[in-house]
Amino acid sequence: MTTGSSNIAWQHQLIPRLAAQWRLKQFVITGGMTTFFVAYFMLLNFTVFPVTEMPVTAIDRLIDFSPQALWLYISLWVYVNLVPALLDSRRELLVYYLSAGAVCIVGLSIFFFWPTTTPAANIDWARYPLFQPLKAVDRSGNAFPSLHACFAIFSGIWLDRLLRQMQASVLVRLLNASWCLGILYSTLATKQHVAVDLFAGVALGTAGAGLRLKISQIAQRFPKLTAAAPGKL
Repeated sequence: MTTGSSNIAWQHQLIPRLAAQWRLKQFVITGGMTTFFVAYFMLLNFTVFPVTEMPVTAIDRLIDFSPQALWLYISLWVYVNLVPALLDSRRELLVYYLSAGAVCIVGLSIFFFWPTTTPAANIDWARYPLFQPLKAVDRSGNAFPSLHACFAIFSGIWLDRLLRQMQASVLVRLLNASWCLGILYSTLATKQHVAVDLFAGVALGTAGAGLRLKISQIAQRFPKLTAAAPGKL
């Protein structure tokens, strides 16, 4: 974090933080997401091992389908970009990307060795045209763990820490928690996942966020990787 930024109101830190390391952010976010989605859809479309259908539990029967939850579900793609966009330290960016990468590797490895699918919901999807693009692209495979839930909680933990660092108000931190919980709810309310997928995703995302300290300690041993010359990435 920039020296003295903790004494600046959090709203006034936004623009400098967004501008910091912007080339590095653009390069890694684009490359990282492209790599992830190529691997994700390859595993979705080509399975090597038998596919297991995940069980429906009482929690799934309790939470009804909600078409409005689609917007919360989609909002993850905005939410996951908030943390890297607001980090202004090259070291913290490296730690963040390595932590996120570790989570992706674990999740994708599970998809490869134990492919899973969500059970078909008793819903006439033709009545909900807004769901058609989602259903066409992200089918019921790659269910366990839910990477949607995983990266919601992973981002929520990182963002809460960052907001505390920026000395944001309790209200802002509560809004962050509410957004995170809303995305978790949407994974069940859109019937994209069942509760078992959700809990596994939350566990993986929490563990991934907990890697920050260990990876930060390792990064300190390689100062050249985290030191940027003026005007460089």
